Amino acid sequence: MSRVTYHHGDLRASLLASALELVEASGPEQLSLRAVARKAGVSPNAPYNHYADRSALLAALATHGFEQLRERMTAAVAEAEPGDEITAAAIAAVRHALARPGLYRLAVGHMCNDHPQTRAAQDAVKEVVAASVVATPGDPASEALCTGIWALVQGLVLLLVDGALKPPQQQDIDDFIRAIIQSTLTARNAPD
Repeated sequence: MSRVTYHHGDLRASLLASALELVEASGPEQLSLRAVARKAGVSPNAPYNHYADRSALLAALATHGFEQLRERMTAAVAEAEPGDEITAAAIAAVRHALARPGLYRLAVGHMCNDHPQTRAAQDAVKEVVAASVVATPGDPASEALCTGIWALVQGLVLLLVDGALKPPQQQDIDDFIRAIIQSTLTARNAPD
């Protein structure tokens, strides 16, 4: 049987798309370059033209996930009513994670934390959070607030993705997240 060869076009994008589908279907732990090649319909060695190994592919995928998250959060913050930027960023992050839970888990997990591009992409997301809270760089209170918001969003995402937390039956997910974020932020100003 002869094999038909052809010019693939944008192999890198095709490999990334195939990897994303596989990560969403079975998680990053099961991802292999061979499986990605098979899914993309290319030879088993083709991925090595763009990714040195599985770790490099996972880092590229995590970086892609953070870039998508940053874009969604930036757009949400730009469209938000004044004073609602933090909530808009949080809703965008949760919606992104719920749409792509495998990619989100990969991006925020420890697997790719040592890759410079992934770290830079994650830092860019945190900058959106800082901009949404009007944080002052170097100010410990501002940095603590950014970290707290980031941690709150991560916790909400994990609880929602795992099904351990669900909005009340009649409440929209956006309204649910909005209520949690706003209650958390205003609790610090509540009288003793």
